[in-house]
Amino acid sequence: MRLSPCDSQIRPWLLLTFVTWTLAVEQQADYSQYVNVFIGSEGPFPGQGFGGGDIFVGGARPFGVAKIGNDTAGVGYYNTKLQNGVEVELSASRHAGIMQYSFPKGDKHYLPGSPSDANSQAYIGGEIKIVDDGAAYNGYGTYVGGWNNGAPFTVYFYGEFSDPPKSARTFRGKNTDPMRQYQTYASGGTSHPTYGNDSEVSGPMNDRIGAIFSWDSGSDMRIRSRVGISFISTGKARSFLKSEIPSWDLNDTVKSAVDEWNQDVFRKIQVPLDNDANITNVRLLYSSLYFIHLMPSDRTGENPLWDSDEPSWDDFYTMWDIFRCTVSFYHIFQPTYYESMIRGLIDIWRYQGFLPDGRSGNWNGLVQGGSDADNMLADAYVKGMRGAINWTDGYAAMKTDAEVIPYNTYDPTDFSASTKEGRGALGDWLELGYVSQDRNTRCISRTVEYSLNDFALSQVAAIEMPSDQQKYLNRSAGWQKIWNPDVESLNFTGFLAPKFSNGTFNNTEYDPRYCDGCEWHSITYEGIPWEYSFVIPHDMETLIGFMGGPDTFESRLDIMFKPNMSVQDLDMNGAGITTLMNIGNEPDFATPYLYNYINKQAKSVEKSRTLGYQYFKDAAYGVPGNSDAGAMNTWILWQMLGIYPVVTQPVYLISSPWFPDLNMTINGNQTLRIMATGLDEGYYVQKVKINGQTWSKNWFEHEDIMTQGGTIEFELGSEMMAWETGSVPPSPGHVKV
Repeated sequence: MRLSPCDSQIRPWLLLTFVTWTLAVEQQADYSQYVNVFIGSEGPFPGQGFGGGDIFVGGARPFGVAKIGNDTAGVGYYNTKLQNGVEVELSASRHAGIMQYSFPKGDKHYLPGSPSDANSQAYIGGEIKIVDDGAAYNGYGTYVGGWNNGAPFTVYFYGEFSDPPKSARTFRGKNTDPMRQYQTYASGGTSHPTYGNDSEVSGPMNDRIGAIFSWDSGSDMRIRSRVGISFISTGKARSFLKSEIPSWDLNDTVKSAVDEWNQDVFRKIQVPLDNDANITNVRLLYSSLYFIHLMPSDRTGENPLWDSDEPSWDDFYTMWDIFRCTVSFYHIFQPTYYESMIRGLIDIWRYQGFLPDGRSGNWNGLVQGGSDADNMLADAYVKGMRGAINWTDGYAAMKTDAEVIPYNTYDPTDFSASTKEGRGALGDWLELGYVSQDRNTRCISRTVEYSLNDFALSQVAAIEMPSDQQKYLNRSAGWQKIWNPDVESLNFTGFLAPKFSNGTFNNTEYDPRYCDGCEWHSITYEGIPWEYSFVIPHDMETLIGFMGGPDTFESRLDIMFKPNMSVQDLDMNGAGITTLMNIGNEPDFATPYLYNYINKQAKSVEKSRTLGYQYFKDAAYGVPGNSDAGAMNTWILWQMLGIYPVVTQPVYLISSPWFPDLNMTINGNQTLRIMATGLDEGYYVQKVKINGQTWSKNWFEHEDIMTQGGTIEFELGSEMMAWETGSVPPSPGHVKV
């Protein structure tokens, strides 16, 4: 039995009864079967990861610390066969993992080591001890490097085997792997290890150490190992192992992992799974949910740097990626985790001076653009998240980003300013109101991001510090100072442009279709000026006026989606994409929905749905760029829901849903139901009702439906209807310079 989703006479108690019955029927369903953990494991070139999602493939839990798998860039279980024939099966708890090795009979077999990689993390010291006659071992390893160019960090471990080995011994030898910024022995010839009995210790720039365990080939060739990890001590690592993986049966841990994923994640969204269901879309939905829960990592109780009663989080990789739409999804879908994340971010400011933009290995870095944790905090604040968050400290943390110039880290990535935290070009921002080309890198994209950052401050200041609100609102218009009305491109006039500190524009051969690589030393980062000229979510009213009004804005936006218009080589960041609009990079996430701001919602549906179908698939090449901590996966999740959040505002733009009926648990224990009729005819919106009332706007506010739950009913069809007659989405940052 199924109620008609367009029946406007459904009574609240009847709807509640229906939802409760549906939940009861499907409560024990295993939605993990619809997850494809290999989406994003390949790029546009078959067999290669270049331009792909750089995803983690292995065993993991939602926001878990331990990720058990190959060293690659899992639904709680991972299986692979190594080149030497050894089969490896892995599963994870939150702080531990269990590994099962099946060795072919006959010859001796060894687990291979990882090849050296100058761009990866490097071992610089540690300790290993063999205990219980080889049945267990413990110690720690200290590592340096990684994408964030962070300081050394230490991981403690405790491991044990199901069957005691015949022999166990430690070894040490010269550290011959090349390590950036560290002394190496790469030219010293072959290094042969020396062996010890039960303990080895190695300090920085010292020997590589380890242990070798062996078993008789005549015995059962299935070896099981359990390992716990901690950032505090080997004792905590052992306690995690004992409490989280009490069984030697790998399947017990797998079952526990699947149960946790279903309970904490998958069962919170339910769509039809009958014979008429589009299983490809179902798999894309649940796979995307999976990927957005791999990072950041909940390290509460595992902070080695300071004592605090606040939660502790790491692996924000990075705010620049997830602030645009991922954090808004966490807000409604995982409010408890999300509140904990925000408290953890504020605590980092308390003890380390700045909010992170990226963070891993207990270290802030790298900052790609603005101080984008400000956007995350503001988004949560304006949507009413309070709980145990100390918003007095939260606003003070945001104000640090806005007023304190971080020290220069002299990072080879960019020598000009700090890449660790804060706003590296803040000196320009405070003096000029924009970022200049002659003093700083990424001058255009930083100006755009600092503008939104200061708008974020104005949103929180409105209640927390009203005397600051107008100041930061005025500063949020800084992007207007680098708008050059004289720049022409593709028959359109007026673009963001590089400007010198003396107030003059750099017009020398400037073409907004180019960015000189769109990297750290370019005028824009991961996007060309054509793209960034649309990224002003807080003041679309002024932007549309600058571009010549609604009609010209529409024509100009159309060009963004025209094939074969891209001329800038973006290397892996642009692989396979020929339009100026690059859905593979985060700055363009909201661009397909901007037609809503001129009441042309049907074109937002047309452009966004085309992108969703073209670039997001249940396949190895399933996302059009790096997953980036689930940022790419969240974009398609919102697309499937038929709504899109406007970050730092309690506003959602209305698009078009992919499923005829979707039940989603929001705000902890409320239900959002999204229904659509006419999907078999087309996906253009003909009519919308919210909570049973006909809706005339192509947007709604957070309070309308995201706090107490409710219903959105879509009537869809094949015609591009101009159904919206209400006001366009707001521009709360509308300021004239």
